[in-house]
Amino acid sequence: MTVTGTTAQAPERPAHRDGNVLRWLGAYTASMIGDSVYYMALAWAAARSGSPTQTGLVLAVGSIPRAVLMLGGGVLADRIGPRRVVIGSDAARCLVVLGLAGALLLTSPALWMLIAVALVFGVVDALFLPAVGALPPRITEAGELARVQGMRGLATRTANVVGAPLGGLAVALGGPALAFAAAGVLFAVSLPLLLSLRIRPLPDQESAERSGTAWHDLADGLRHIRRHPLLGPLMLVVAVTELGYAGPLNLGLILLAKERAWGASGMGWIIAAFGIGAGASALLLAVRGRVPRAGLVMCLMILTGAAAVGALAYLPSVALAVAAALCIGLFAGLGGSLCGALIQTVTEPAYLGRVTSVSTLFTHAIAPLSYPVTGAAVALWGTGPVFVASAAVCAAGAVSALTSTRLRRAELPG
Repeated sequence: MTVTGTTAQAPERPAHRDGNVLRWLGAYTASMIGDSVYYMALAWAAARSGSPTQTGLVLAVGSIPRAVLMLGGGVLADRIGPRRVVIGSDAARCLVVLGLAGALLLTSPALWMLIAVALVFGVVDALFLPAVGALPPRITEAGELARVQGMRGLATRTANVVGAPLGGLAVALGGPALAFAAAGVLFAVSLPLLLSLRIRPLPDQESAERSGTAWHDLADGLRHIRRHPLLGPLMLVVAVTELGYAGPLNLGLILLAKERAWGASGMGWIIAAFGIGAGASALLLAVRGRVPRAGLVMCLMILTGAAAVGALAYLPSVALAVAAALCIGLFAGLGGSLCGALIQTVTEPAYLGRVTSVSTLFTHAIAPLSYPVTGAAVALWGTGPVFVASAAVCAAGAVSALTSTRLRRAELPG
């Protein structure tokens, strides 16, 4: 496998002052904002061209290839390098949305056209997500990975805050065509930054080149996770906690606000508080760079966040719910970032794409399956018992980690 780009040298400065990492961060931020603008434009175009059911179909159809192909995306990232996959993914998204923007200047959005674009984006996401998660260990030292996780969290929060309003403004000024064009420009902005990255070569490139079929590579990656003393417990933490958090923090909050008659403004304050807490945890990790006894702290943060989730449905006022959401964002965000940093630190470089694809499969494909279960459970038992049950699931993930002596004592490189 030939590595493109210049070989990365050991950074003399921390990640937040390293130009190579900052170029990656700029590309990632532009891509994430472009993603948010794209989804806003897609939802608006679908709503204008179809019924509510058809709009839901357009928004949901992209999740199918994302779930089916995610593990294959990890294999591809390990075979040809995550940088190439990320560049190809952003280039494909840029061309697709600019093409759609041009088509919408000539005709009104047709349902089949939007479904086709959503399917393409689902395929591209299945390749992009594992690759972008596998990039940090290739551009910086192991001791900076926790800081990079914090920086990535800040970029994600920035995209959430900036992307939707930017997409809404573009739709208001020029309709979906302008919004899709803006998304395409943002994807284009990421390309020169990605092309300028210096990539560290793998220490075992030769063995990676001699790997067999894609199925063999995938099975080999899964065996690597299963046999590793830390990766198996870490993946269990990711799977269980994501299943616990996803339902109440997405659909559950909407149902809770409706049940308590807190209105859209109350719901907005709660979501904003969660975002502020998650952003604060990301900023803390980005500035500090390392947390002593990372494995133990990760477990305690997840447990504390789980307790806040269980309490949220029983708080009598919006103000107290906002405080609980702030705690959830802070503690769960820090626990999740530490988990991600540990996964990247302990994974052998040749397996980074496949390992990242498994964790991403849990967070982006499997966890959302809890939404209909959450809705049905709330209809039967109300929000309180469901939030408590979800909190218990999250806590079970942390407890499972605490039972692993190696994970409990795991440290990030200094």
